[in-house]
Amino acid sequence: MGLGWFGAPEHNRWLAQETHALLRLARAAKVPAGFGWIGEDGQVDTSHPVETWITGRMTFAFSVGTLLGVPGCRRYADHGVRVLRNVLRDRVNGGWHSAVRHELDEQGAGVAVQEGARKECYQHAFVLFAAAAATAAGRPGAHDLLVDAMEVYERYWWDEVRGLPLEAYNTDFSKAEDYRGINAAMHTVEAFLVTADVTGDLKWLERALQIIDFAVNQQARAHQWRLPEHYDARWRPVLDYNQDRPADPFRPFGVTPGHGLEWARLTVQAMMALKARGKEAPEWMLDAAEALFDRARSDGWRVDGAPGFVYTTDFEGQPVVHERMHWVVCEGVSAAAALRWAALEQGRQEIELEHFEHCYRAWLDYAEEYLIAEPGRWWHELDQDNRPSTRTWKGHPDVYHALQMTLLPRLPVWPAIPQAVAARKLDAPAPARPSGARQEGGRSRQWGFFGY
Repeated sequence: MGLGWFGAPEHNRWLAQETHALLRLARAAKVPAGFGWIGEDGQVDTSHPVETWITGRMTFAFSVGTLLGVPGCRRYADHGVRVLRNVLRDRVNGGWHSAVRHELDEQGAGVAVQEGARKECYQHAFVLFAAAAATAAGRPGAHDLLVDAMEVYERYWWDEVRGLPLEAYNTDFSKAEDYRGINAAMHTVEAFLVTADVTGDLKWLERALQIIDFAVNQQARAHQWRLPEHYDARWRPVLDYNQDRPADPFRPFGVTPGHGLEWARLTVQAMMALKARGKEAPEWMLDAAEALFDRARSDGWRVDGAPGFVYTTDFEGQPVVHERMHWVVCEGVSAAAALRWAALEQGRQEIELEHFEHCYRAWLDYAEEYLIAEPGRWWHELDQDNRPSTRTWKGHPDVYHALQMTLLPRLPVWPAIPQAVAARKLDAPAPARPSGARQEGGRSRQWGFFGY
């Protein structure tokens, strides 16, 4: 092909340099109660509490850094494990606080003060995710944290009848919220896949597949591959949810193309996890992942006359919130890498590989031009004209999406990142390209010019 970046030594070197830069930036987030929200100045923004989801993501990042052999990452991973086992743990009611504030008592000692009155699946998914990664990295206390997190998830969050997670409770787990959300379900899949890989327990993979089947094979398919975000307690779509708050950071109205890209990646990873177990994956999985990817690309990328992905669309594919989020580009790059690898494994035609490779290069070029202010420091949000914006997010909450984006193109789709790095599969050879003939100019009649 002559234009491929995958496996090219200098491209991998660029990715690795960004990995290291992100891990350096992330160190600034460490605070006594966990990992805080990094502000525009690169320091912790103390107006935000210490949130469990950020601490979980950062613990994952430093656990992966430990496995990569990056000096200094061990103490940050160990800090994350300690605070998840102690400060953020609700010793009275069970589970984990969504957030705490670290304050001083009358004697000047630090005390954690619970923030808010909810327990959330989203937060607990990242505890499980972090615990599995830290266990893979062999960090002290991580195995006990993982056992605890699995037990809590089993007790409170997994709805065995529906094969889907619950969303939220009040503080003491006595009353569940009626709302159900695809965002928490998606991060549950991510946590389950890593947990299955680290523990070897097939139950977590089977549950991940149940969620993927509902979200992708049922809901996304039924809505022309535009996945509804919001549901009632019986998991029926609520298509007008938050119509008056379209830019909500966690429950935005309409369709989120970035989640379509993320679900595409997770679907491929689950498919390859099954293959690694010697099991047949459902026939729909790869085609559905590609359909999700292409719908997100066609609805979200450059659709308002400027480079970048819009944050949300309606169910006809029309933009609603035009801001560009860094994590959407990161998930696009990661999904393109995963789908390309899966297409190679399946012996798909050359033209399909070129589609994913074109997307990969275009989106990384966009990130380099607009999002990366300096190595390791990404603008979290841009406006429609690709200028820094704070409509939805301020500062740089964490490095998790960008870090995974710098690693997934250098790894096979499966095992999951922690186990793959531990097994020294970084920069492992990809499957051989198929021998099918290329079309002149590398363009597909189906995909046209890919929106570039």
